[in-house]
Amino acid sequence: MLKYLIPLIIFIVMGVFLAIGLKLNPTEIPSPFIGKPAPAFSAAKLDNPEQKLSPEDLKGKVWLFNVWASWCVSCRAEHPVLNQLAQQHAALIIGLNYKDARDDALNWLNKLGNPYDMSVSDQEGRIGIDWGVYGVPETFVVDKKGIIRHKHTGPVTPETVQQTLLPLIAKLQAE
Repeated sequence: MLKYLIPLIIFIVMGVFLAIGLKLNPTEIPSPFIGKPAPAFSAAKLDNPEQKLSPEDLKGKVWLFNVWASWCVSCRAEHPVLNQLAQQHAALIIGLNYKDARDDALNWLNKLGNPYDMSVSDQEGRIGIDWGVYGVPETFVVDKKGIIRHKHTGPVTPETVQQTLLPLIAKLQAE
């Protein structure tokens, strides 16, 4: 009897974990960086590799840090949303081109439009690691003091922009 009961118990436990997992939101991956200063970096600008950008250059401004790549299917899905967001001029949008070839990234932006005020290159993925990036796309909201206030994992949607990003940006702009 026990040899039939053990597999049944294991099956029930696995079913409970599956049910819990199905109720979780995959875009709400906790980040230890929320409420902490943005990790420092100095990276070459994608369109002008001789120039560098760092979070220090953005102090006093609210900005979005969007991690993207030309090879990323989800990035292509979110790109029109970012283009629309850029037209609203709610905050600077800084791109982190992650583990991508510079020419591929520039061609992608030329073809699909460039929502970024600036984009920097992270060909080795070191900046992404420092920021705790799980994969692309990911978007961070950084306040005027350089503190990370929000992280969105996965493609940004129109609903995310309207319900989360724009209200948070407006609040941070007012501070």
